[in-house]
Amino acid sequence: MSGVITASEPSWIAPFAGLSPRFFSKLVTALRREGADPVRKGRPWALPLEDRVLLVAAYWRTNLTLRQLAPLFGISKSAADRVIDHLGPSLALQPRKDTVLIVDGTLVPTRDHTIAEQSKNYRYFTNHQVVIDAETRLVVVVGRPLPGNRNDCKAWEESGAKAAVGKTTTIADGGYQGTGLVMPYRRRAGEELPEWKQTHNKSHKQIRARVEHVFARMKTWKILRDCRLKGEGVHHAMLGVARLHNLNLAG
Repeated sequence: MSGVITASEPSWIAPFAGLSPRFFSKLVTALRREGADPVRKGRPWALPLEDRVLLVAAYWRTNLTLRQLAPLFGISKSAADRVIDHLGPSLALQPRKDTVLIVDGTLVPTRDHTIAEQSKNYRYFTNHQVVIDAETRLVVVVGRPLPGNRNDCKAWEESGAKAAVGKTTTIADGGYQGTGLVMPYRRRAGEELPEWKQTHNKSHKQIRARVEHVFARMKTWKILRDCRLKGEGVHHAMLGVARLHNLNLAG
């Protein structure tokens, strides 16, 4: 059975991977260099590495079911499932640190209720702590997923994001009380903030908004709007989408 979508036809790459053909080629080259396509015993993959990368990116970006997506690549549902399980972790973001960072948590609707919990709107979510570079807007750290009812103060430490950042200066919103992060000044009841603190808060708000813009761009990969993957799947999807976001932003 021959597929409809293939990376050998550049016109398929942008709509299904969210990357230009040039950036997609750089990603495949990097993955090959990192050992994502080793020679293995037994039956070879039905698709070349380029098509397998495109399949994973298309799954994350469109959130089609594997039963819908697999025929588009000319393979079975089970073969598509094996491709995602094998290649998804290889696409994960590689951790790095920068001078000034911004952190915030985002909720991803997750159907695996063993790792998700109901949030304020009663849907099951996982909480993901995402740290970006304040200047470049590149994602530098994604914490491990925690139940969606976990507040950001606890999630910051329990997700591993705090340990990954270390002592690097990090900006956060007012929900991170007691964490030692750079937050806006709070106004006490019956008091007005001095002008210099109001100026600081305005600047802080404008800079911190950059992480919200990153969330909006990342969630164009629709897997982050309704994740059907189980176990480590949502974590691998979040890390992979972060890497695709970075590549799309910086090349």
